[in-house]
Amino acid sequence: MTKLVEIRTRLEQLTKPERAEFAKRYFKTGPGQYGEGDVFLGLSAPELRALAHEFAPLCSTADQLELLRSPIHDERALTLLMWVRLFPKATADRQAEIYRLYLENTRHINNWDLVDVSAPHIVGMYLLHRDRSVLRQLAVSGSLWERRIAIIATQQFIRQNQFDDTIAIAETLLSDKHDLIHKAVGWMLREVGQRAPEREREFLRHFHHTMPRTMLRYAIEKFPEAERQEFLKKPGRKTNQDL
Repeated sequence: MTKLVEIRTRLEQLTKPERAEFAKRYFKTGPGQYGEGDVFLGLSAPELRALAHEFAPLCSTADQLELLRSPIHDERALTLLMWVRLFPKATADRQAEIYRLYLENTRHINNWDLVDVSAPHIVGMYLLHRDRSVLRQLAVSGSLWERRIAIIATQQFIRQNQFDDTIAIAETLLSDKHDLIHKAVGWMLREVGQRAPEREREFLRHFHHTMPRTMLRYAIEKFPEAERQEFLKKPGRKTNQDL
């Protein structure tokens, strides 16, 4: 039995139809929604992480790519989790390969959970000591998921007390139309605020009156209540979620 067949057999054994149906609703797979047509097996995050731990050292790159390009969400998630597990201890050449394959296959990293579990640990980690201009390119991409990768990848920099890229990309994404970008930017601004409160407040003082309301709410979630209410009194651009 090849590793790919073994992996898919294990995934099939762990399939949970009720959880899969819930995931289809939760990840917006209906007609016209951002996850339209996605297929779920219903595995839990701990189950996928356990499989990634088991198979990451054993699964070939070719098999990983076949799983990443699968129509099944759980299979795509499994490859990303394997890469996240492999990346920190990989050789420089292998890290470069994983990073390259990641950016070559962003069309398959096509839901917010797939981005969030992988972008900081692959894109962010690879770029930590390298030129980061690729993130500016991703931030203006026509792909929702590439734009989300751009901002979420900066979480790795925030953890190293490097905030400039997050702030710059957040400004680029202020006029984005999608709630998933508003939430991601607000979340990363909040992360900046956990380490450098004045950097976040400086950004908000400049842009609170034009940033989408959802983005603002996410950004100020940890503020003292009185300060939150002050910001919420001020006009913020409404989003579909607010209507």
